[in-house]
Amino acid sequence: MTPTDAVLLFATGAVASGINSVAGGGSLISFPYLTLGMGIGDRVANATNAVGLFPGSFAGGLGFIKQLSQTARHLKTLAVPTILGSLCGAALLLNTSDKSFKTIVPFLILLAALLLWFQPKVKAMLARANHHVIPVWAGIVLQFLVACYGGYFGAGMGIMMLATFALYMDGTTHELNAVKNWLGSIINLFCSLVFVSKGLVMTPEAYPLACGGFAGGFLAARWSLRVDPDKMRRWIAVYGFVMTGYYIWRTTF
Repeated sequence: MTPTDAVLLFATGAVASGINSVAGGGSLISFPYLTLGMGIGDRVANATNAVGLFPGSFAGGLGFIKQLSQTARHLKTLAVPTILGSLCGAALLLNTSDKSFKTIVPFLILLAALLLWFQPKVKAMLARANHHVIPVWAGIVLQFLVACYGGYFGAGMGIMMLATFALYMDGTTHELNAVKNWLGSIINLFCSLVFVSKGLVMTPEAYPLACGGFAGGFLAARWSLRVDPDKMRRWIAVYGFVMTGYYIWRTTF
């Protein structure tokens, strides 16, 4: 890895974590850069991406710390199923062959892009939902499933969490975003521990990605409280659709 690679990885981590804090979908930036820009295999790139973006999700949680006071009780309730789901997702990735994961990647990216594109409907649900549509135990099950997805791939998991929160959790958008960021940190932390322990991570590349992620996640979390992220969301979604087409072409040809 050259100094230029390190600088570009730092910048990629900062941008990806910033996008995660503001609009979601940051992995649509960092994962393609690791695979296409750095030439890392898809499965290893996915694990490296999870490790590299963990500091950013943690920093994003710190940026929303003041908004957590009203919803902290949900964080306690959902912590255990989040940990278990993350570990299950990581185990699933470890047992997916490189060839199979390469085939699945375009559909995972498409799912993330679609989630971003339809995120306004999630916001509308948050605004008008009759909270407690489902009991808390059902919310715990949903969080476990979202954490499984997050441990396996991760892009778009924040939007999934916000959509499920609307069904059983009270709070403003920023308060629910605080819970989302902390639970996202838990998902990335535990799947990262598994990936590192199993040697699935390109450690030299993960360091600058993580440093950039921490800086970008914290600054963007504070900035997002004053910014409308819709334009960014639309551009990232379109970029995700383009990347879906490219990965399908790569897999086919």
